[in-house]
Amino acid sequence: MKRLVLKFGGTSVANLERIAHVAEIVAARYQECPALAVVVSAMSGKTNELVEWTKEAAGPALHGAEYDDEYDVVVASGEQVTAGLLALALRKRGLKARSWLGWQLQLKTDTAHGKARILGCDNPAFQKSVDSGEIAVVAGFQGVDDHGRVATLGRGGSDTSAVAVAAALKAGLCDIYTDVDGVYTTDPRITPKARRLEKISYEEMLELASLGAKVLQTRSVELAMNHRVPVRVLSSFEGPVAQPNSGTLVCDEEQIVEKQVVSGVAYSRDEAKFTLIGVDDHPGVAAIIFGELADAGVNVDMIVQASAKSEGRQNIVFTAPDRDAAHAGAVLEKARDKIGYQGLNVARDVAKVSVIGVGMRSHAGVAKTMFQALSAKGINIQVISTSEIKISVLIDANYTELAVRALHTAYGLDAD
Repeated sequence: MKRLVLKFGGTSVANLERIAHVAEIVAARYQECPALAVVVSAMSGKTNELVEWTKEAAGPALHGAEYDDEYDVVVASGEQVTAGLLALALRKRGLKARSWLGWQLQLKTDTAHGKARILGCDNPAFQKSVDSGEIAVVAGFQGVDDHGRVATLGRGGSDTSAVAVAAALKAGLCDIYTDVDGVYTTDPRITPKARRLEKISYEEMLELASLGAKVLQTRSVELAMNHRVPVRVLSSFEGPVAQPNSGTLVCDEEQIVEKQVVSGVAYSRDEAKFTLIGVDDHPGVAAIIFGELADAGVNVDMIVQASAKSEGRQNIVFTAPDRDAAHAGAVLEKARDKIGYQGLNVARDVAKVSVIGVGMRSHAGVAKTMFQALSAKGINIQVISTSEIKISVLIDANYTELAVRALHTAYGLDAD
């Protein structure tokens, strides 16, 4: 049976007027496919408000093991409100609808409260309800752990909820409605000539999401790729019925006939560069450094190792999220004797700029084009990192927008 999943983000359901508009979209899509599930986020700004309430109530102890489950109970309530309001708006229009919370849906998660990962979703009653023509309005961002406690999925978790629901229903499509009309070759606010992509592969979208593009949450793309769920990004600020070829379809690479060498340019200003100077050069030192950081919950990205001026020593450069800079610096200082290094420099005025494209696998000269374009603008490269479909460079943050525009033009991505 053909099934469809729709998801609406916070700006799409920001108030009662917006929820009424979403109800019109859902009603129109119901005519197309009566086996329909709708996943919703909290109203815009509501989650931030709820988080602040938990901070005020719990104080400095918030996010201790004995607090996190109640934190999730509070912050998950925003989606519950939206789901109920949308179900009411649909009933007002004569449609059969009901809300489903994470625990009712049996969206199983691990116990990492505040950032839980989905383990599975298996509720025959839910699928039976959808197939009967009753619109299921699902509260996103939440699931239930093995202890029966509410667990939230982290920021952007409603995207992941939607893909999980689509996978459980074996839906033919998962439409993510947001405040943009698709995935662009880069941020249109920086490059007005950015183009909307009709299709993009799972791999490219995963790289874009992890490298700073905020259209889809990274884990939702991972889940879609693992379960081969086609995902389409659409705007909820247009008419109830999507126009032909609107939005961007995230799909298998084989479904894209004309593959670009480079599909997009992404950037992230949330970067900090760490330079460990004069590290003892012996086997296992890198394991010590990055083991200490991993144990402290610091996610490391770009890593470069080079010989130092002193005999028997090396310099190690790596990047981590800027929000973790102080924490990571403290971890390294504490482990100084264990690691054995002479100095530590932390630079927080840096940015990461990346070019992504599945076409890189079969084309030479992609790196040359990138380095020439940046050199022509007088932009110095501090660190380089590559993968099969990505090249990332670390540069001075002041040159971020200039670099993005230069690379967008260099790879022929500018719109006519």
